[in-house]
Amino acid sequence: MSSDLFSSRQSPQNQPLAYRMSPRTLDEYIGQEHIVGPGRLLKRVIQADRLSSLIFFGPPGTGKTSLARVIARTTSSSFTSLNAVLTGVKELRAAIKEAQEKRDLYGARTILFIDEVHRWNKAQQDALLPWVENGTVVLIGATTQNPYFEVNPALVSRSRIFQLLPLEEDDLKAVVRQTLNDRERGYGKYAVHFEEGALEHLVHVSSGDARSLLNALELAVETTPDSFPPAEGTEIFITMDAAEQSIQKKAVLYDKEGDYHFDTISAFIKSIRGSDPDAAVYWLSRMVYAGEDPRFIFRRMLISASEDIGLADPGALGVVESAAAAFDRVGMPEGRHHLAHAALYLATAPKSNSVLGFFDALSMVESENKAEIPSHLKDANRDSRGFGHGQGYMYPHAYRDHWVAQQYLPSALQGKIFYRPSNQGYEARIETLVAQRREAQLAASVPDEAAEILTFSPPDKSQDRYFRRILDTRNQSISRIRETVFSRLKTARHHNICVLGAEEGTLLWEAVRRVPEGGVTGILSPSKPEREELLRHYGAQLDPAEQPELWLGTVHDYLQKQPERKHSFEFVIGKNVSTRGQDKPGFFRSISQLLVSGGTLVLSEIVPCRSQRLSTLLNPVSENQTDQEALELLLAAEERLYLDPDHPLLNWDVEDLTSSLKEAGFDNVHAELLPLEEQRLIRPQDIDRWLGAGRDFPTIGTHLSSLAEGELIEKIKNILKTRLSDTPIHWESVTCILSADNA
Repeated sequence: MSSDLFSSRQSPQNQPLAYRMSPRTLDEYIGQEHIVGPGRLLKRVIQADRLSSLIFFGPPGTGKTSLARVIARTTSSSFTSLNAVLTGVKELRAAIKEAQEKRDLYGARTILFIDEVHRWNKAQQDALLPWVENGTVVLIGATTQNPYFEVNPALVSRSRIFQLLPLEEDDLKAVVRQTLNDRERGYGKYAVHFEEGALEHLVHVSSGDARSLLNALELAVETTPDSFPPAEGTEIFITMDAAEQSIQKKAVLYDKEGDYHFDTISAFIKSIRGSDPDAAVYWLSRMVYAGEDPRFIFRRMLISASEDIGLADPGALGVVESAAAAFDRVGMPEGRHHLAHAALYLATAPKSNSVLGFFDALSMVESENKAEIPSHLKDANRDSRGFGHGQGYMYPHAYRDHWVAQQYLPSALQGKIFYRPSNQGYEARIETLVAQRREAQLAASVPDEAAEILTFSPPDKSQDRYFRRILDTRNQSISRIRETVFSRLKTARHHNICVLGAEEGTLLWEAVRRVPEGGVTGILSPSKPEREELLRHYGAQLDPAEQPELWLGTVHDYLQKQPERKHSFEFVIGKNVSTRGQDKPGFFRSISQLLVSGGTLVLSEIVPCRSQRLSTLLNPVSENQTDQEALELLLAAEERLYLDPDHPLLNWDVEDLTSSLKEAGFDNVHAELLPLEEQRLIRPQDIDRWLGAGRDFPTIGTHLSSLAEGELIEKIKNILKTRLSDTPIHWESVTCILSADNA
């Protein structure tokens, strides 16, 4: 420690050239124009002697210590230096005591320079903090490590960070010229010349490190004459061979505990992520050549196999694991084959970062209130009797394809997407399947028209409105309808499709897949705004340009507000959109205004009069008198309902739809009946709604009320709940697939 920074008892000529040529003033300082160039902040504060704490961060040989020397010679403050490699808290306390004395006795401030400040541990750095904070010393730290990682954050927050960069080749040549012209410290007394390319080789191989360059220059100059120093004016000629021997081969700049370690592995992993096998093996070679631990490289490749390749190639993880195991058995140097094998496999594998969906889910868990586990997913072994835990759960292996649409996420998170399969490799094969299964679950949240025809009332809008209507084989019916509808379409990638009744989602998302370069518009029932929100939530996974346009309202409203969209769709498709209106020809005429001339309309319409009735679920009944009365009352109520000539939902059949299409001007009208059979799960809430009063039209409950007293109706409900609730039942319905061409 000394107030004369970097003092030495050595004769100047005995000191290394790099030390002798340290700049004495800012004018002699070469490089780092971005921080000490004209008008730059650091240059201004040095010249004005108004320093605050500083940390210089950069690779070796970029001028950190030299800049500290310039400050030492420029400032009027007392200057004390410590090297963190050689000193500790004891020396720091002595320096602080000296600084306090100078402040108290002479009113002088002290600048404390700490070289390699990152070498001090946290406790040592903590010991410095109070004296920097109260102004006893102004800190100048120098480090080759990133201070934001290696230096106490409290010190960093009280200092200005200046990053020094490797010197440019022009800067390095200027350092050589300065050295060759300086008669006192350099080689200005001699005539030093270079063979063509020799100086350029020294500059290039030094890789931005001025100290490395000056050390090589010193070796080349002082070993070329027979003895050194020669007489003044001696000509010294540096050959290419001398230059190569002076600097040897190009050194790989690498510190396994420093930034170069992390920067190189970062370049390696990013090259793998970018599918550049050439760059990947280059950076791998850099690490192997520098002596990096191969197990560290394998660990990083194991991470990349999941983070960057993931399910695009599920085998990538196994390849790296196998290569790592083989390396452990073989060792070096042959084990380099296994390193290269794994690196090249990852670099050339299809890429997907879809596993990052886990971190989206983790973020959701951290931010949300504890979401309730759906009852049917809870453990049925303990609380099924008291709380109904596990009731309603459907065992996927009992169904076709070992899958069934049911709720798995908490109710508050329905529609949330965490996993987004890419279109690469293995994931390209499952992308559509994953999407279709999600869409089937979305569709399961829409009331089943075959059952809802019994009530004509809105679905339950309690907090579990989505996906609570758990269907077991209904997803098969949904898939069959979707496949049949799209089999009637001859779509091209650029076509426009309008989806009516889009709130269910299955036709909407399939349309998006079919016309990636065209456009899809979904018109939703105005009574279902919550479905629009859910669909937008689901569609957010798509690129904005691919997301469908969603419109909440009627076809008439859409045409009124979007007149430019008249006759702009090659196809109009829909599900259960024409059966609730009285004026069916008028409705079809509105649809014709959406279609281009010759465009195709395909609708899937449930036919209530041909579908199963609730009373069939009670056959056969027991000989119990009450059960028999219940069945007779239910049959009477259904008879009144289905024979009502003024009921717009039941007073029509398939022939009425086809004739209405022809009346509206459509050609090539075709109707196909599609019988559907499903296993359904009926809840007590469903029965309450079915036998309740309808909001817009008469229901079974309406007619029961006119035939029986309330007490008897409650008995009927209880019988139905006892026999049907939470028990899979067989349900049959008939759907009509209508197709027609716009004239």
